Amino acid sequence: MIFDNSCAFTGHRPHKFPWGYDETAAGCIQLKAVLFAKIAELAAAGITDFLSGMAEGTDTWASLAVLALREKNPALKLHCVLPCKGQADRWTTSARELYYQILDMADDVIYVNEDYHKGCMLERNRYLVDHAAKLLAVYNGEHRGGTAMTVRYAQKLGREIIILARA
Repeated sequence: MIFDNSCAFTGHRPHKFPWGYDETAAGCIQLKAVLFAKIAELAAAGITDFLSGMAEGTDTWASLAVLALREKNPALKLHCVLPCKGQADRWTTSARELYYQILDMADDVIYVNEDYHKGCMLERNRYLVDHAAKLLAVYNGEHRGGTAMTVRYAQKLGREIIILARA
């Protein structure tokens, strides 16, 4: 089911950014601010349902923005769409703690698959696009990878795509 007032997130994981996992880097702080502003703009325009695949990096930052904005606008909903139950099993302790904190605050958690298998990330990404009217992407334009495939899938389905490019 697609809702006109919905937006899914896609974007790169930390290793694709120049700052890597250093969230204190100026580029990371700037990207988070731009992402927050865009999500606030979407919320002000009537988007109330946000879908996050909960990968590290872009998905996590976008989810935190929705949760922060929800404090002043309780109509906002965060739907966490996970590829499988063990998505964060190999992450660092701090990344796992943040992941589970976000899941606890989410309005709903959807598991696309029970267990990990080779195509489960792709299935999660397609689920996100299939269930949202818009796609907000932090995308560097490369042709390979999950973000690229998600953007192409959204194009194929005619979804509105908002790209926050990064160098």
